[in-house]
Amino acid sequence: MFWNIIINLIFIFLLGGSSPAARLNPDFNLIALKPEAPRLELDAPRGAVLAASGRFFLFARNADEVQPIASITKLMTALVFLENNPGWDQVYKITPADEIEGGRWHLFRGEQLTIKDLFYTSLVASDNGATIALVHASGLSEADFVARMNAEARRLGLARTNFADPIGLSDRNVSTAREVAFLAQAALGIPEISEATTRSAYRFTTLDGREKYIESTDYLLFDPAPETLEVLGGKTGYTEKAGYCFVGRLRDQGGREAIAVILNARGKNERFREIKSLANWAFNSYNWKR
Repeated sequence: MFWNIIINLIFIFLLGGSSPAARLNPDFNLIALKPEAPRLELDAPRGAVLAASGRFFLFARNADEVQPIASITKLMTALVFLENNPGWDQVYKITPADEIEGGRWHLFRGEQLTIKDLFYTSLVASDNGATIALVHASGLSEADFVARMNAEARRLGLARTNFADPIGLSDRNVSTAREVAFLAQAALGIPEISEATTRSAYRFTTLDGREKYIESTDYLLFDPAPETLEVLGGKTGYTEKAGYCFVGRLRDQGGREAIAVILNARGKNERFREIKSLANWAFNSYNWKR
């Protein structure tokens, strides 16, 4: 815990008040870890919890180790796309260049849909084809788009984060648990991204008259006991080298908020169980006040 505090102070000093860590408007002031706080048992090798103030990590395990982040990449893709959005009502036609291997396909060659439906398909379903179609719809080349993703990472102060593609298939898309928390803070603070990533499902009709029903990859949105933790946005990720990953902005019953990260969990469901344990531990193990 001592070294965690030291690292937090270094980040505060280096990033300062203009950093992405200063952009959340906290409802609570963090006081201190409770003396009786239990030891957190966590299987995932890397994780972090960023307090709502954005200035203190409530938990960090190997949080500065670099690893692939898979489809968590799509949060940065969404940020860059919103800066180059041709218009939500613009129509896009799926082309052969959008047919990307990996994951489930929801859109097929020749189908026409609005940019808004494309955006939601990318984030709700973590659809690779929809995501590369967003890049193509932006008017930028894939190389230019990735360059802007890396430029945005530098602007946010994410020194250990790098992108090689806008989807997350490349194992050269890397970050750390700490920097993923900051990335999520920036992305999930944008209403369009937050709204898309809190949808458990999305339904629309293409301009060709085909009805689409898309379910989220975030199983927390299907939790039978949602009253314990409210999901304010999140993103899953998986590749063989990244393992099962998740980052989410969560709120407890008392209205306290935090961003929790799990990287390289052993299974699809384990990452959600671990993220709930991690968030609940953070909310219950510290003293908070208004």
